[in-house]
Parts: sequence; structure tokens; C-alpha cells
Amino acid sequence: MATLLTLKRRIKTASNVSKTTKAMQMIAASKLKKAQEAAESSKPYVEKLDFLSKAIEQKIDKDNLNPYMTAKNDIKTKLFIVISPDKGLCGGMVTNLIREILRLTNNEKAYYITVGKKAEKLVASLNKEIVASFPFGTTLPPFKTVFPITKIIDEYFLGNKVSQVLIISTKFNSVFSQEPFSNTILPVKLEENLGQNNSKTLFEPDVNLLLPDLLQHYLEMVIYQSFLDSFASEQASRMIAMKNATDNALDIIEELRLEYNKTRQEKITNELLDIGGSSQVAYE
Repeated sequence: MATLLTLKRRIKTASNVSKTTKAMQMIAASKLKKAQEAAESSKPYVEKLDFLSKAIEQKIDKDNLNPYMTAKNDIKTKLFIVISPDKGLCGGMVTNLIREILRLTNNEKAYYITVGKKAEKLVASLNKEIVASFPFGTTLPPFKTVFPITKIIDEYFLGNKVSQVLIISTKFNSVFSQEPFSNTILPVKLEENLGQNNSKTLFEPDVNLLLPDLLQHYLEMVIYQSFLDSFASEQASRMIAMKNATDNALDIIEELRLEYNKTRQEKITNELLDIGGSSQVAYE
């Protein structure tokens, strides 16, 4: 049976852990509100931008496609953009992301752009070729973080080094639901079901002048939306994980205190029995 001193130390340790996890829970909750608003408010804009890009694509000459839309079937190499947190302690988010990475990145030759230390460590441990690595940060990502990534994408995709560009990140569904997500962003594929709805749409200036800048902006926004989703998912997952850790620590404290009281009562009882036995011997 554990001694009173050992139990007291274990109670103190569990109490310190509960205070730490409670503080981390509150920090994640404070960041989550802003991150959730940013992720959800930008989704309609990205969806409308996607629709507009597809609508313009229906009006261009199919024999003179934009380089972002040109398939490269003779090239087998892909470029993966992996987005992860810099830190752990966010539940199963990183583990689920790792499973998605392992599922998609088989033994085929590919290049990798990693955003976040967790992704960098994983891809490096798999002996994959990392062309660039960026920290994810602990605050809401600014829009300027996508520019170095798009520059590398242009170098590899427009330079005919890769046939596809894919993003692997975590999709934010709600505070209680985040799931690993993969999305092929290049080449941009034409949608065939927009023709009838788009037949009367007019564009000014000419669509061939609009499309290059529109696709460039679309690419930037898709990447930035993945940043926002990943950051919101990290905060939500960490908040839930730290709440569960705090609850578990409090349960352990309660059990240890019960054991401490039982041990203390047992010690007092034994001392009383010793005193009573000594008095009886002295009386005899």
C-alpha cells in the first residue's frame, strides 16, 4: 500500500497536470472562435470562385487551354502539399493525417512541400524528397503565407516537373468533427454540367484575359482555405483533447484522495489500537 507522502505527491502532480491542461484548453478555445469564423466565412467565397472559374472555362477554346488546365499524362511525378500543426497535444488529428499521407503517398516518386513540423518530421522519416518546408505557426495564418508555395507550384507544374498538385490537410466540419482531406488542385478540371446554366453568362473583359489571373487567385484561395481549415481543426481538436485530459486528471485526483483518506484513517486506527494495547499492558 502506498504511503501517505507518496499519495500526497501523486495528488499534487495530478493537480498540476489538470491546471496545465485546463489552461491549454482555454487558450485553444480562445483561438478557436476567431479561427472558426475565418474558416467558415471564406468558404462561400472559395466556392463561388471555383464556380466562376469553371464557368469561364466553358467559354474558352478547348484547343488553347490555360497551362493550369493542361493535363500532363506523360509525367508520372506528383507534388504533395502537406499541412499539419507545429505542435502535438491535439487528439487524433495528427495520427489521422499521418494515415491519410501513408494511404496516398505509396512508393511512387513524388515531391513534397511540408507546412508544419509534424508533417516535416513524418515525410523526412519516410525518406521522401522535400523541396520546401515552412512552419505553420501558432496564430491564424496570414494570406501572404501562400505566395512562396504558389511560386514553387508554378515552378514544378508549369515547368513540367510534375503532373498533379495535391493538398493533404485536415478539413474543419465542426468543433467536434475534423477529418483528413486530400484535394487535387492542379490541373484544374473542366466541369461538364455547367454548360446549360452558363450559356447566357457574359464576361467583361474577354474570358481569355480574365482566366489567367482568376485561376491564379483561385489557386491561392484554395491553399489559404486549407490553411484556415487546418488551423481551426487544430484548435478544436486540442480544446477537446485538453478537456478530456483535465477530466481524467480530476478523476485521478478524486481516486487518490479517497485512497489517501482510507490510508490515513487506517493509520489512525492502528495508532489508537497500539495506544489502547499499551495502556492495558501497563495497567496489568
